Amino acid sequence: MPYILIVTKVLLVFVSIVFFISGLDDFFIDLFHIVRSLYRRLFVMRRYSPLTEKQLLDPPEKPVAVMIPAWDESAVIRRMLDNNLRTVNYSRYHLFVGTYPNDPKTQREVEFVRERYDNVHRIVCPKDGPTNKADCLNWIYQGIRNFEQEQGIEFDIFVLADAEDVLHPLSLKLFNYLIPRKDMIQLPVFPLEMKWHEFTAGHYADEFAENHSKDLLVRERLTGNLPSAGVGCAFSRRAMTIVAKDQENQLFNIESLTEDYEFGVRLGRYGLKQIFARQVVYREATSKNRWTGRIRTRKVREYIATREYFPNRFGQAVRQKSRWMLGINLQAWASLGWTRDWWTDYALARDRKALVSQLAILVGYVVLAVILFIWGLQHLYQGSYRYPPLIEQGSWLWYLVLIDTFFLLFRFVERAFWVQRIYGWAQALLSAPRLVWGNVINIAATIRALTQWLKARMTGKLVQWDKTDHAFPSEEVLRSYRRKLGDLLLERRFITVGQLETALEMQRKNHRPLGAILLEQGWVAEDDLVRILGVQFHLSTRKINPSQVPPQVVGLVTPEVAETFGVFPLELNADGRLVLATERAISAERLAALEKRIGRPLEICLSSRSDLATAIESVYAVQT
Repeated sequence: MPYILIVTKVLLVFVSIVFFISGLDDFFIDLFHIVRSLYRRLFVMRRYSPLTEKQLLDPPEKPVAVMIPAWDESAVIRRMLDNNLRTVNYSRYHLFVGTYPNDPKTQREVEFVRERYDNVHRIVCPKDGPTNKADCLNWIYQGIRNFEQEQGIEFDIFVLADAEDVLHPLSLKLFNYLIPRKDMIQLPVFPLEMKWHEFTAGHYADEFAENHSKDLLVRERLTGNLPSAGVGCAFSRRAMTIVAKDQENQLFNIESLTEDYEFGVRLGRYGLKQIFARQVVYREATSKNRWTGRIRTRKVREYIATREYFPNRFGQAVRQKSRWMLGINLQAWASLGWTRDWWTDYALARDRKALVSQLAILVGYVVLAVILFIWGLQHLYQGSYRYPPLIEQGSWLWYLVLIDTFFLLFRFVERAFWVQRIYGWAQALLSAPRLVWGNVINIAATIRALTQWLKARMTGKLVQWDKTDHAFPSEEVLRSYRRKLGDLLLERRFITVGQLETALEMQRKNHRPLGAILLEQGWVAEDDLVRILGVQFHLSTRKINPSQVPPQVVGLVTPEVAETFGVFPLELNADGRLVLATERAISAERLAALEKRIGRPLEICLSSRSDLATAIESVYAVQT
C-alpha cells in the first residue's frame, strides 16, 4: 500500500500541474471573451447597427457551388438534397455531389433528385470508394472546373457541406454578402436537438455550443486565422485559385483525416481574410404563458448556422473523435508544424494540448478512484490503518488543487451558459454530467488515435478513413425548425394575437389545420394565407386558370390521382418537369409516390383551396 500511495502522490502532482496549465489557458479565453463582449457593447454596438435580414437579401446573387462528398450515403442524401433545395433562400447555386463507381445506391438516390432539379450534378470519382473525404472533394472541384468550362460560368463562392446537413435558409445569402471582402467564412455548427437521455449526442451539442459561440470568436480576434469545420464553410474563388495553384490542383491533403482543418489553417499563411460569422436574425414568435394560458409574442434569436445529427452511440462517437484527434493533433502537427506568429502558435497549441490533457484526465480518474477507495476503506473499517493524507493542508499542492477545483467549477458554469443560449435551460442543466461522459469518450478516442498513429508509423501505411454513419432528421423534426404559420401571419399583421389565440384553442379541440380555421372565421384572406404558406415552405404560389392549361398537360394526371392527391397540373417545364398545384406542402415520401404514379419528375407550387377545387371540378368532372 505505501508504494501505491507514493505512485498516487506522484500522479496527483502531475495531474494537478497539467490541469492548472490547461485551466489557466481556458480561463484566459473566457476572460478575453468577457472583456471583448463588454467593450463591443459599450463602444462598438452603440455606433454600428447590427446586420439585418434585409441587408442580406439586397445584394445581387453571385454564383455558388456547394460541394457534397457522399460515400455510402444512400440513406440520407436524397432527403438532404430535397430539403435544402426547397428551403434555401437563394437562386444562383448548384449542388455538386461526389459519388463513387462502386456505390450504385448513392448514385441512384442522387439521380432521383437530379431528374427534378437542374442545379444538382453528380461527380463520379475515378477510384472505387471509400478513399477519403479529401480525395472526394478534390475530384468534386475538378468536376466543377469542367462544368464551368462547358457552361461558360465562373463560381464566385465555394461551400462545403455534408450529406446530413440542414442548411439555414439564409446561409448562402450571408456568404454572398461577405464574399469577396472575406476569403473564408465559417458559420456555427449546432447539432440538432436531442432527447435528455442521449448523453453521447448531447455532449457534441455542449462542445459545439461553447466552441462555436465563444472559442472561435476569440481565435479569430487573436490570430485572424480559423480552421474550417468542413461544413457551414465557404471560400472565395480567389482562395480556391491560390491554393489550387500552389498545391498543383490538389486542394485538400489526401494524407490527412481532417483535410478541412488543415485547409483553413493554411489559408492564413497566404494572407487571406477569414471570419467566424456568428450572425443572428430575430423573428417574432408566439408562446403560451404557463400560468395564464394567454398567447404572447416575443422576439426570438435565430442563428444562421448549420444543423445536423451527430453520433449517438459510444463506438461511433469514439471512431469519429479519434479521426479528429489523429488528424488535428498528429497529422496536422506533422504537416503544418509551427509558425513565427505567437498568437497563431498559441491557437495551434490549444488544439494539440488535447493529447496531453485527455491522458491527464484518465490519470486523474485513476487517482480519484484510489483516493475514494482509501477513504471508503478507512470509514468502513474503523480499526484499519490510518494512512497520511496525500495532500497536506496549506501546502503548495493544496492550493494548486483548490485553483484546479475553481477552474473546473467555472468550466461547468461557462459550458452551461452557452448551452442555455442555444438549447435552453433543460439541456444546460444536463451539460455538467455530460461533461464527464464526454471525457470518457474523448479518452477512448485519444487512446484509439494514438494506437492507429503508432501502427501507421511502424507499418508505413496511411491510416484508413473511418466513415461516420449519418442520419437525417425526419419531416417532423425539420418542421419544428421552420417558422410557425401563426408567427408569420402575426409578423405581417394579417391577424391579431387574440385571433391567433382563439384559433389555436379551436385547433386543440378539433385538430383541424390552423389555416383552415382562420379562413373559416374570416380572419385572413385566402390569397394572403397561400402567400404565407409559400414563405413558410419556400414554395412558389400560383393562380389557376384551367382554360389556359393545354389538354396534353391535363392528360398527364388522371382524375383519380388529381382527386386522391389534391393536385392540378399547370404546365411542363423546359426540362420536362410537370408543375403541379396543391393547397399544402407535400412531404418527400408523398412526392416520390406521386412521381411514381404520374411517371415523371414534378415541381410543386401552392394555390388556394378554392382555385384548386374549382379547377379539379371543372376539368376532371367533365372527363368522368
